[in-house]
Amino acid sequence: MKSTKRIIAMAASVAMLSAVCAGTSCDFGVGDVQSVAAADDCHDDWLHAEGNQLYDMDGNAVWLTGCNWFGFNVGSQVFDGVWSINMHDAIKGIADHGFNFLRVPVSTQILLQWMNDEPDPAEPKVNIYSNPELTGFNSKQLFNQAVEWCKESGIKIMIDIHSAETHAAGHNFALWYNDKYSTEDLYTALEWFADYYKDDDTVLAIDVKNEPHGTANTPNDMAIWNDDYSDPRNWKAVAETAASRILAKNPNLLIMIEGIEVYPKEDSTWESLHVDYTTMYYYYYGTWWGGNFRGAKDYPIDLGKYQSQLVYSPHDYGPLVYDQTWFHDGEFTFDSLMDECWRDNWFFIYENNMAPLLIGEWGGFMDDGPNQHWMECIRDLIKQNHLNHTFWCYNENSGDTGGLVYDNFGKWDLDKYALVKPSLWQTDDGVFVSLDHQKGLGENGISVSKYYADGNNLIGSSGATTTPATTTTTPVTTTTTTPVTTTPAPVTTTTAKVTTTAPVSQTTSATVISPAKLYGDLDGNGVVEMTDLTLLSQYLIHDITLTEDQLLYADVTGDSDVDISDMSHLKQYIMLEKIILGPQK
Repeated sequence: MKSTKRIIAMAASVAMLSAVCAGTSCDFGVGDVQSVAAADDCHDDWLHAEGNQLYDMDGNAVWLTGCNWFGFNVGSQVFDGVWSINMHDAIKGIADHGFNFLRVPVSTQILLQWMNDEPDPAEPKVNIYSNPELTGFNSKQLFNQAVEWCKESGIKIMIDIHSAETHAAGHNFALWYNDKYSTEDLYTALEWFADYYKDDDTVLAIDVKNEPHGTANTPNDMAIWNDDYSDPRNWKAVAETAASRILAKNPNLLIMIEGIEVYPKEDSTWESLHVDYTTMYYYYYGTWWGGNFRGAKDYPIDLGKYQSQLVYSPHDYGPLVYDQTWFHDGEFTFDSLMDECWRDNWFFIYENNMAPLLIGEWGGFMDDGPNQHWMECIRDLIKQNHLNHTFWCYNENSGDTGGLVYDNFGKWDLDKYALVKPSLWQTDDGVFVSLDHQKGLGENGISVSKYYADGNNLIGSSGATTTPATTTTTPVTTTTTTPVTTTPAPVTTTTAKVTTTAPVSQTTSATVISPAKLYGDLDGNGVVEMTDLTLLSQYLIHDITLTEDQLLYADVTGDSDVDISDMSHLKQYIMLEKIILGPQK
């Protein structure tokens, strides 16, 4: 039986720690207070894992139900959208809509920049008229302010290293290092961040690296998963080392470990070719970037005495991001998704009580078709099993998915929110629940203490399918399904500011800057890039119309029709795959 109300026994410690926290903020850089345990508003919300469930310090189950908001990772030096909206109001709006957890993409570069108190390479994209209180703030101060405002609203934070370098397309790089930032730089940056926030439980978790990926087509840039700790590509080794160094600074943080892209089939090794083009036999099981945990069956992550802080974090997307084989031209079901993708790639972790899951990215456009059906299926999986998750994304300027808001971040997409809302932690009466013991979530939410004081129970309540068990890291031997023979295109595009997004219920005409000269160049600027992909995706879901010239150059497959195959083809081209656009292909 788990102990309860342990915080009562800590009453004598509160006075000792009164200098550590004041109001809604905590003092960063003070001495280590772990020895007196959690007894104040800066140290009472740490979480840990038992089996496939997360618990608070009182032994009560919790549910992380959040969203992503990017910007710090792409060069904006702040959340995207603060170029228009008030950041404080946006954070309060996220809380009021029931999101209790915020995944914040950053880079190794920006953390090292903050660590060394270096100036921003560019002025933060902050609209001072909308945010007069942020006048003169640098990116580090802006992030600290966001932490304070999240604390005020009952939101907890997880950073994720989205890329080594601050870059709008940084997520496309397969590994956690490049020619500018090494694996050691990653460790150093994460150590510093963990230490800096060790006395503020607003920052609950670190996602060590976003979407490690790569295939044998580029073997030097292929993330692998095995027990060879001498291979610099070995994601398992890097993840374990990073976790060890983070937890040495703050043993209370949750460590999110993502998957990779491919894993060798039983008759293959990491030295095998990607595919035999004579027979079209693929030597690897493939799935979404960050979504392949087959290696965890054979080589589970080992955090030693800190195993209770491990959470596996897959990413998963629908057919508008890439038309995977398991989508069967839109003819798929919840059960077929489970059998052909989810179970063998990552859901086995939950089913076998290995560790909790947090689906770090899922989301997409509302198309009234297959993509929306997929969103409903994974939403139901999340709800039925109380899977932790962070929806991708708040930003409207995600080329692959769109966001929870539109109209230059000014309005909420009520249709998309209605789809996501059932997957948020709330009471039977629809009151949202925070992960904080003292603050409710947003304007009308309640704290986790209030939730349990009122007699609620997450485990065993409506929708729960399993109960927590003793933590185990024993390798699992589950059966595999039909081999996947497609290699996915990149996921979770973070683009520069897009100004053509229209409300979901509105049809507008796209703006043409000049006549298009290249197939795929829909905005006519002479370059085929993510803004063109965004325009095409908006056209396909009927958000905008395209001119005759734009439709001509949108037909990148050359089949005289503009459809989802053109979006897939254009996406592959933008992601540097060597394909040809237009009829000449």
